[in-house]
Amino acid sequence: MSRGGARGGRSGEPIDWVTRAADDAVRHAGEGNLVTVASGASPSGPIHLGNLREFLTPHFVAEELRRRGVAVRHLHSWDDYDRFRKVPAGVPAEWADHIGRPLSAVPDPWECHPSWAEHFKEPLRASLAEMGVQMDEVSQTVMYQAGTYREQVLHAIRHRDRIEEVLGRYRTKAAPETLAESEEEAESLADSVANEEEPAGSGDLARFPYRPWCGECGRDTTDVTSYDDETTVLTYTCRVDGHQGSTTVSEEDGGKLVWKVDWPMRWAWEKVDFEPAGLDHMTPGSSYTVGQELVASIFDWQAPARVTYAFVGIAGVQKMSSSSGGVPTPADALAILEAPMVRWLYTRRAPKQAFTIDFGPEVVRLYDEWDALRRKAADPAKRDVAVLAFERASATADGPLPVPDVAVPFRTLSSVADVTAGSADLISRVIEHLGFPHDTVEQLEPRLARAMAWTASLPAGERTTVRSDPDTDRLASLSEDEELWLRIFLDRLPDELELDEVTSVVYGVPKVARGLGFEDAPTDQVKADQKAFFTLLYNLLVDADRGPRLPTLVVALGAETVRRLLGAPTTA
Repeated sequence: MSRGGARGGRSGEPIDWVTRAADDAVRHAGEGNLVTVASGASPSGPIHLGNLREFLTPHFVAEELRRRGVAVRHLHSWDDYDRFRKVPAGVPAEWADHIGRPLSAVPDPWECHPSWAEHFKEPLRASLAEMGVQMDEVSQTVMYQAGTYREQVLHAIRHRDRIEEVLGRYRTKAAPETLAESEEEAESLADSVANEEEPAGSGDLARFPYRPWCGECGRDTTDVTSYDDETTVLTYTCRVDGHQGSTTVSEEDGGKLVWKVDWPMRWAWEKVDFEPAGLDHMTPGSSYTVGQELVASIFDWQAPARVTYAFVGIAGVQKMSSSSGGVPTPADALAILEAPMVRWLYTRRAPKQAFTIDFGPEVVRLYDEWDALRRKAADPAKRDVAVLAFERASATADGPLPVPDVAVPFRTLSSVADVTAGSADLISRVIEHLGFPHDTVEQLEPRLARAMAWTASLPAGERTTVRSDPDTDRLASLSEDEELWLRIFLDRLPDELELDEVTSVVYGVPKVARGLGFEDAPTDQVKADQKAFFTLLYNLLVDADRGPRLPTLVVALGAETVRRLLGAPTTA
């Protein structure tokens, strides 16, 4: 769908952060030119939900440009030529021997991928595909080892004095972790590769912009000891094994530019027009600040348009470093949330807004909010920024993302899954009785599987435990009112349970006990009786004072189980 040319917001359409970012990207590229939006990530560990902003932010911008008919590519750089920095929990201690080697050269301790880097790339690729994200992937290992950047490396070395002048001016700026708004955000920033700046040499060659890998051990723990500008022969000493080696930079490709020089070099090489970055890259003295000056003065390119994205928190998780395990990943989110909903979390807020994803009870409310927005989006007269976010989340230029044919409220699906602990077929049959007709289980997907997964993930204390046997002690101590309520309930409960009829019975029993009809308005006394009756049913059915909505619970359990647990005589 065209949005009326290279600029957005025409014809009174709502404008959001994506619209403005796309305008900035077009302005940088120039009208009529190919727009390159870029992302980059180091596969040092699981790509978590905080990292996902790096991928989705340029994706949404690229999608907006495609809708306008603008030629665009989303270029993603895998920084797999970065050094292996530390051994995370759960990995054998001997992997410390690989610290300082490229991520692409570190073996996979789980022995299922060719390297450490590939082990963490693959699951992220699968998650992005499920969310409809397409991008052109570039391995920095391949680019450097193929000699692609050889001339750029030599150019940077020739201008090393100017580079050092720029780096030196920013070296005393505030560390980004001092600017964080929370303790967990500060920890994430402190753990960022963006602020690494280890010397690459000593003496006059300190802060050399190019760091060779040791020819003996393969680590980047090298100090440059000499460099000949005419022959480009570089000598070095390894601080780990003492190896003294040399490389001819104009002919060999055994190293890489230091990060704060590497990033602006690639902006120019790739002709990047837009690239987001986290707070760790955007603070005074950090990567972007330095890079925007180096890219202009050294590499003859203008720093790309940008947005800064803020921290994404996960309820109950204190640390979001991709070098450590135990943090939720996009795959974890997609097991519980439909793919458009995951996209929606990242497009409905401007990147600079921090937010927290809660995988607890908030999931139910999140689905309710999403379903309400879907209904709103069906009315063209109500199209606003919120609906625009829904549209961006729901489809790409290739078409809509999968949603269930029959959209059963998540709270209903999860309640049934919780109570029955049954198969998808069993849940499907109960859902039919709850008033959601469908022909096949597949019509409830992908939401049904997510409801089952979310319910299974809940702590035992938050699950609904159906009694296996009647509570004979409680049944023997019923008050007169309670005996009357149960007698009326069992008498009026149909054998074939349908939600509307069961709802009428559940709410109507206390009315009948007070001489009213099912359709009569409840008195204050009846309202108090209803509360007590509901508690009684919960006590007898699930050994709790509350639980899933009672009519749903009764339908999910079935008439036979309900009658047995409420002490009704069994029939032969």
